[in-house]
Amino acid sequence: MRPVRIGALSKPALLVALQQNEIALNEAALTLFAHEAFTTAERASTLDTVEVAVADLGFTQGATTGELCERAHQRGLARCPLELGPHLRLQYGEQPEGHVGHPPTRHRAPPGSVTIASAPLDGDDELPKGFYLRRIDGVLWLRGYRASADHRWSPDDRFVFVAAPRDP
Repeated sequence: MRPVRIGALSKPALLVALQQNEIALNEAALTLFAHEAFTTAERASTLDTVEVAVADLGFTQGATTGELCERAHQRGLARCPLELGPHLRLQYGEQPEGHVGHPPTRHRAPPGSVTIASAPLDGDDELPKGFYLRRIDGVLWLRGYRASADHRWSPDDRFVFVAAPRDP
């Protein structure tokens, strides 16, 4: 489990923090930041996150995002708020390189990437669905991605979910 502190920063302040920490963003990440439905919490809070592979959720042949989120929910995990992506990127500087020795990918999550499981901002397939984290040649990236509802994630793809709070 990895605790992640979120909130207390506006979108412009988050962008400044990412820039100050030399974190690269792709066009899709900037599109997410510009969308009016992407909001940030005014108050700070800490969320416990869990990173799992698709296969860890029992999908050895891969699964859609809906299938992953349903299974994660059954295991006490929930989707992350969208703002968790930029905050996690700022707090997770030790992410290992993932692309070395792997061919480039297209229409698949890149090797070594970690996708933030979050609800899409809307149903438009042209709008990026969320964020993923990568390290490429020593550079930390916060990247947006596009995927249709029927996209099948590979068993090796990794996702971050929020651990649901336990009843006392």
